[in-house]
Amino acid sequence: MLSGAASLKDLNARIIQCERCPRLRAYCARIAQVRRRLYKDQEYWGRPVPSFGDPQARVLALGLAPGAHGSNRTGRPFTGDGSGAFLFPVLYEAGFASQPDAVARDDGMTLTGLWITSVVRCAPPANKPAPEELRNCAPWLDEEMELLRKLRVVVCLGRIAFDGLLAHLRRRGLMMNRAGLVFGHGAEYTLPGGLRAIASYHPSLQNTNTGKLTRAMFLKIFRRARQLAESPP
Repeated sequence: MLSGAASLKDLNARIIQCERCPRLRAYCARIAQVRRRLYKDQEYWGRPVPSFGDPQARVLALGLAPGAHGSNRTGRPFTGDGSGAFLFPVLYEAGFASQPDAVARDDGMTLTGLWITSVVRCAPPANKPAPEELRNCAPWLDEEMELLRKLRVVVCLGRIAFDGLLAHLRRRGLMMNRAGLVFGHGAEYTLPGGLRAIASYHPSLQNTNTGKLTRAMFLKIFRRARQLAESPP
């Protein structure tokens, strides 16, 4: 049997080759070809974005989807856009990231105790994946969750990520309905199987520029995730 690290590496390699969603693949390819003026001299990734982090992670950060000119450009989750510029300094302060700035796949960033992924692996137009695209991507998350063998806590970055985690539990037969499981920033739940979930507003510019999500609020989320991950089972 492959080790967790080797298996996750193989999973990422297969995700990169995924062609399940023609609309998303066409959109990502078009963005990569046209490019934003600021990045006109850069080569865009333009493919499904693989996950990133520590294969032995006890904490999973689950996002929505790659940004068109962020992860779709750099090829690494939350790297090279405003959401990442807000996220990684918090991860650094919380002790999960080796440095506060994430600008490229080869910038030396490493994560300890944390794995970052998303419910959709391709950048969607207007940041809104269609229901069938969410369903197409769901098996990747199912496989990934199984391979994160030490996982204890999932931080859901936004309502769609929260819904995606609950849908994963339903697919596994661990949860029949979501009664009492309501998204709200800072909400915590112990899920069937013992997994802990923490809900957070997504670190989008819409949330951070308006003060709906502050650095202090976000840091509290990841410090709590670390506390739960390190506490006795």
